[in-house]
Amino acid sequence: MSDKKAQTRERIIKAASDALIQRGPAEPSVGEVMGAAGLTVGGFYAHFESKDALMLEAFKKLLSRRRGLIADMDAELTGEERRALVAAFYLSRKHRDSTENACPIPASIGELGRLPDPFRDVLSEHIELMAAQLAASPEDADKALADIALMVGGLALARALGPGELSDRLLRAAKSAVR
Repeated sequence: MSDKKAQTRERIIKAASDALIQRGPAEPSVGEVMGAAGLTVGGFYAHFESKDALMLEAFKKLLSRRRGLIADMDAELTGEERRALVAAFYLSRKHRDSTENACPIPASIGELGRLPDPFRDVLSEHIELMAAQLAASPEDADKALADIALMVGGLALARALGPGELSDRLLRAAKSAVR
């Protein structure tokens, strides 16, 4: 793949990622994503075979980036300390209100059952890998899973409520429950 084609592909994935974070993988149209990338719809199929293929790649990249942030954490931290640190960021107003580099799961969860199986496979792999990163030991994995569920659910509710006192309280409550 030429450098120019690779750069164009990355622009498309970035535009798809931004749309996915805000509205999930099903709603954004190819035209909308291509327009956000500064391109015409006609060039789409030179880069992707379908909208699902594009959104799946964007979903994978966003989730991989999130795991990369956790991998960069101090290896000496206990599982509880890792989860508390992740929760401090994940359940923050800044993350709730972010339109870039935010978690795509809250916007995607309701749609995953209607999308092709690879979307659920990617989410399943992500959750398993994240739980392993956040657990101090294999015995701690279920606690890590529970905390992941709490964080994703808390963020999804806070985003649905939008900025405001109840949303802020929900973030604080969920953050304090992560252990």
